Amino acid sequence: MMKTLLLHPPCFEGFDGGAGSRYQARREVRSFWYPTWLAQPAALVPGSKLVDAPPAGLRLADVLPLASEYELLVMHTSTPSLASDLRVAEAFREASPQIRIGLVGAAVAVDPLAGLRSPAVDFVCGKEFDFTIKEVAEGRPLDRITGLSFRTPSGAITHNPPRPALENMDELPFVTEVYKRDLRVEDYFIGYLKHPYLSLYTGRGCRSQCTFCLWPQTVGGHRYRTRSPGHVIQEITLACKYFPQVKEFFFDDDTFTDDLPRAEEIARGLGRLGVRWSCNAKANVPRRTLEVLKDNGLRLLLVGYESGNQRILNNIKKGMRVDIARRFTRDCHDLGITIHGTFIVGLPGETRETLEETIRFAIDINPHTIQVSLAAPYPGTELYRQAVENNWLDRDHAELVDERGLQIAPLHYPRLSHREIFQALETMYKRFYFRPAKIASLVKEMAKSPEMMKRRLREGKEFFQFLYRRAMPA
Repeated sequence: MMKTLLLHPPCFEGFDGGAGSRYQARREVRSFWYPTWLAQPAALVPGSKLVDAPPAGLRLADVLPLASEYELLVMHTSTPSLASDLRVAEAFREASPQIRIGLVGAAVAVDPLAGLRSPAVDFVCGKEFDFTIKEVAEGRPLDRITGLSFRTPSGAITHNPPRPALENMDELPFVTEVYKRDLRVEDYFIGYLKHPYLSLYTGRGCRSQCTFCLWPQTVGGHRYRTRSPGHVIQEITLACKYFPQVKEFFFDDDTFTDDLPRAEEIARGLGRLGVRWSCNAKANVPRRTLEVLKDNGLRLLLVGYESGNQRILNNIKKGMRVDIARRFTRDCHDLGITIHGTFIVGLPGETRETLEETIRFAIDINPHTIQVSLAAPYPGTELYRQAVENNWLDRDHAELVDERGLQIAPLHYPRLSHREIFQALETMYKRFYFRPAKIASLVKEMAKSPEMMKRRLREGKEFFQFLYRRAMPA
């Protein structure tokens, strides 16, 4: 077994682009997801080490000395960070000419040559790469490993057959073992989750067909392949033992509520453990299921509303009706379930009028907190294909982030410019949060907890710094 280092490399300051982040960018407030996609192969490779540089505040000079200690380097990359990640790979190659270097992640799964353009990179993995990395670490010949594109000794690029999707998700070992061994849970923050929190997956894939969503179209697929409820409960039981300081567990499946009977069964198991938990959900969960989840420890749902305009929801194949989303939100409010709502500005069909409709919709349904993102056409998604075919994406705005790691507005439409979409994000944030009623609710929340007051004040400062940076030229 090769001595293996799995690395989420240093990048932009505060860049949340790791192996668990759906929108790779520097956030409005300090936020870091767990590198779950790297932790999974790390759990399969005995003696491996996982280093998550951005949350730990590590720079290239801090991680480069590891080059001489390992035989295999596996780095997670993303479209916004690829150029930076290749420079890290080249630095490791220079420091240790014999080390074997591979890249994983949606960016290279979609375009293997993008990673292999650097001579420092020996191979890249397609789609699910857990057992691919395990086989590389075992020393198998690269030409016999499915799901791999690699450089031959002569310099030629070879693409092996794709690896079938993993069907028995219980074959995957617990990532919490790797978290305990290599990570510090206190380094991970998400503004709407308790701190410290811990996140993991109970399944992969999403039944929804959203045109913009990265993971189902590039890695996970559109079938929801799940771990058994008992397997999930075993891991949470272990996590409670390993991390008694954790205040909340988050299930980062694309849509945890895709399988309602299973979600209810897991919830009842969590209820017996007495843990507090949250998850991703679609805005169509029936009230009866919400009641079961709430009665068994559910605190918060992360809900992708995206837009308040039905035509735009249809354009992006969201599979959601605005009236159903309103009813779902009322049910959550009635039951005391907190909602963090996510919205996207600049989706196909967006106009000044639909932007206004979405802002009013968000204010009307009033989730506890919101996140607003700029529509990002990631390569490999239907949105990217549409953007290229319809000339919504031009060369001058083709990047997804600027050199500071902040999201830019890459799309434009006949009736809506890049600049208008970019400004809409700030407008929506200000109109949602700078209301007397919302300010009062946040102040009330802060007054109940000195810890929450300290946290919200820090996040408020970071948010205003974010707005200031956006207003300054890159």
